[in-house]
Amino acid sequence: MSSIRLFILGSLAQRGEMHGHQLKLLAEEERVHLWTDISVGGLYGALKRLLSEGLIVDVRTEREGNFPARQIYAITASGLEALGNLRGQGLSEFVLRPDPFDLALTRLDPDTLDQLPGVIAARTALLDELLRVSVEANDRARPHLSLAETFALEHREARLRAEIDWHQRLVDAIPNIVSDESTRVHGPLPHETLPHQPKDSYTS
Repeated sequence: MSSIRLFILGSLAQRGEMHGHQLKLLAEEERVHLWTDISVGGLYGALKRLLSEGLIVDVRTEREGNFPARQIYAITASGLEALGNLRGQGLSEFVLRPDPFDLALTRLDPDTLDQLPGVIAARTALLDELLRVSVEANDRARPHLSLAETFALEHREARLRAEIDWHQRLVDAIPNIVSDESTRVHGPLPHETLPHQPKDSYTS
């Protein structure tokens, strides 16, 4: 599911005709880079792709003062159909991406285990800061948000709080993890089992 396509098509459907710079300003105003996987810088490339696919159409060119001429886009009937599909996917699918941290945690360097508490403490502090920034930004935005937008922004807060809770449990377990890794004896590397070859039998 493409978040940037959903953002562009949904914005044009809700707000009417817009040019690329207006969409960029809207994305920045809503801080979509903080709570979605949208890159604001990728909007113009996405607009070109949607235009080539017939999901949007350029309806006219506008020029304001000394600013460059800008193409005004509108959503097409095909775009509305695609938007419906994207909304359905976004509302029904659940995305839980693997975190590279988990793999790194299972491949610790036995020679640097003493550094693990500091690494985890720094990571937890980073999460605490992300939560603080998110809460402050959401508090500033909340008076201007719809109820649905409020829940969308609070979803990031909830995920961060869950991450912090898990990391606190990890911090408590670090001494045991270090002890376990220090004493672990690794067996031989896994290998394919060769098919059984029966011994030749000889008669005398």
